[in-house]
Amino acid sequence: MPTLHCARLIGPERRLLELFYKHQGSRMRAVNEGESWVARENGIVAGLSLNPVADGHWLTGLFVAPQQRKRGVAAQLVEAALAGHSGPTWLFCHPDLTAYYQRLGFHITAELPEALASRLQRYQRSKSLLAMVRAQSSLSSSPGNSTSV
Repeated sequence: MPTLHCARLIGPERRLLELFYKHQGSRMRAVNEGESWVARENGIVAGLSLNPVADGHWLTGLFVAPQQRKRGVAAQLVEAALAGHSGPTWLFCHPDLTAYYQRLGFHITAELPEALASRLQRYQRSKSLLAMVRAQSSLSSSPGNSTSV
């Protein structure tokens, strides 16, 4: 795995995630609320947003620069972003990515907070998406461990 510096963007730095997406030609968008996270290795190579919802978070906008893929960058960034949070983390993904997210401790779920359930329903009108969740009940939980207290 590459040596990365994963960090939350604060204040005016937050716009760097939007610039990264744009530079990569991605249709991803950084959100105004929540947290923006990036992985750097001689510049930004990946980013994601983590938004509070219900008693947990919604992970969106995970994008790794194409030349950095298949090197563990996304996994490192996800772990760094989730390390300081308790509660479940939800995401929506294309069915082809199910196995990837399962390796990161997520599993398919039909149980979503209302705010996410209605959003997923809207998205599914035009895209094939499924919901996944990673239970993490304490700050010291390990990925995928839903039995810790």
